[in-house]
Amino acid sequence: MATDHHAEHVGSLLRQPWLLQARAEHRQGLLSDEGLREVEDRAVEENIALQRAAGIGVFTDGEARRTNWMTGILESTGGMSAVETPSVTWRREDGGIPPADETDFVMTSAIATVFRKAKLTNVEAEFMARHVPGQFKITMMSAAMGGMVWRPDVSAAAYPSPADLVADLVALQVQEIGDLVSLGTRWVQLDSLSYNQVFDDEFRIATGNEAVDPALILQASVAADAAVVREVKARHPAITVGMHICRGNNRSAYMARGGYEPVAEALFGGVEVDRFLLEYDTERAGGFEPLRFIRPGTVVVLGLVSSKLPELESQDDLRRRIDEAARYVPLENLALSPQCGFASTSAGNVLTVEEEKRKLELVAGTAQKIWG
Repeated sequence: MATDHHAEHVGSLLRQPWLLQARAEHRQGLLSDEGLREVEDRAVEENIALQRAAGIGVFTDGEARRTNWMTGILESTGGMSAVETPSVTWRREDGGIPPADETDFVMTSAIATVFRKAKLTNVEAEFMARHVPGQFKITMMSAAMGGMVWRPDVSAAAYPSPADLVADLVALQVQEIGDLVSLGTRWVQLDSLSYNQVFDDEFRIATGNEAVDPALILQASVAADAAVVREVKARHPAITVGMHICRGNNRSAYMARGGYEPVAEALFGGVEVDRFLLEYDTERAGGFEPLRFIRPGTVVVLGLVSSKLPELESQDDLRRRIDEAARYVPLENLALSPQCGFASTSAGNVLTVEEEKRKLELVAGTAQKIWG
């Protein structure tokens, strides 16, 4: 378990314009698979260099090979088909709503028994193992979110209930992480956003689950997340497992709000990850009081720096808020990060690469001052 890394970032980095152009050409049949892979490799090399220059010690590939943060599981899993994206409302911090064509992305649902049709995260891990000067992590959508890709009109024939689908996805994810370990991965991060349906009624209704008891969603999500972590740690005890919770991140907009209190006891006490990466950059996330349920020894990575806004936070304010969190979690078990990635979808948030780098430098510099 990695406890000595106090500066981290969630995963994605802004896509280079020439990478997006290459991906468009690939879709049009103008660029081969091999040609696209070469462009992606170059993009990842740039992302590694940016993180290294900023002082970040746990590297990601910036999710440069993905169309969005969920690609790893949704595009690598067979038995899925594209469906209409849920009609959630994306809002910016100033109250504005970005154009729908900027926030739209492909969503899939299970239409048959799921299976691993491609090993996309293996490609990421193989490259990172050869090129990273230190620790690297692979991020992935948690199988616990399988309930959000179950739709009765298309999924029920293969899976009578969401729980049946989640059980299969959990088994596939444990297998996938085992493959990653064999390739040299020692750090994985599960992004598990189904908890938004528990602390935000509006979001739950928008995703078509208005008739589902939030307590049942919480119970099912915790059970699935706990099962993945338990199986992975049993088979690979040396691997660091993190879990990220946020409220949506798309073109500098969010989709949910609410504090952690409704999920804290079950989630923080019941899912035995090594690190929780928690959004805490705005009042939408509530206070630090729910951290009282964190298990002893677990690291809490405070997402206090916004990846949505270009303005740089005050280091004094960050240090003050970290001191506040230390009332509930020992300071040595705290760390700092942006609240989410910089480009959860290919379009990315509304800031520049230079502003992104300054945010990462702020995270690393503040961590250095506090923890040395």
